[in-house]
Amino acid sequence: MKSRLDKLLSANGFGSRKEIKRLLKDRVVAVNGVRRVDPSTDVDPELDAITLDGEPLRILTTVYLMLNKPAGVISSTEDPDHRTVIDVLGEPWASMDLFPIGRLDVDTEGLLVITNDGPLTHRLTSPKTGVDKTYYARLRDPVDDAALASYREAFRAGVPFRDGHVCLPAKIDRCGDEADGVIVTIQEGKYHQVKKMFYVVGNEVAYLKRESMGNLSLDPALKPGEFRELTSDELALLRGE
Repeated sequence: MKSRLDKLLSANGFGSRKEIKRLLKDRVVAVNGVRRVDPSTDVDPELDAITLDGEPLRILTTVYLMLNKPAGVISSTEDPDHRTVIDVLGEPWASMDLFPIGRLDVDTEGLLVITNDGPLTHRLTSPKTGVDKTYYARLRDPVDDAALASYREAFRAGVPFRDGHVCLPAKIDRCGDEADGVIVTIQEGKYHQVKKMFYVVGNEVAYLKRESMGNLSLDPALKPGEFRELTSDELALLRGE
């Protein structure tokens, strides 16, 4: 699909539209070997070869990043008082029009997909599509067999919140032999949902990490704050293909 050259370069982190005009004037940007100085030049990133000072440019029209979100940053595109997940990415990603798929609480770690694909974001975050989000939770109180059975019954029925919202049915299992560690699977993304669910059943979340979304799991090699692009196979998993 064709796009204006300045819009395409700006979307890939080469600067604002104004800065792109200066770039085109001061440096050699060529399309299929022909220098271009007009920012309104139409180009097709899938068919045209775009170079900067003779070096090929990798132009992306859609971006899919897997971030192991660290604690202490918010799942937002901008905030005047806090560091955001976009700040974590740095350039050139931070200059692109990217946004996280869903949100994780400021103190929650784990899988966060960052993209500019609106339709995919809607599919993954709408409760109507029933996409699983799986979390590891370490709890304040150890969970014996009786407590686990009680939690399972409450989660399966749908935990009610004070505001009248009743959560969709959720699943809970032990995490190995951990006395206070559980795996929770939900299909919503309400504010502080997992924490509120445990509060209602009489426990408290001490640590929370999202492990997977749909069929996509967090890469265990990614440390908190690290990220990478999704592979084509991972993108297919995310799309449910």
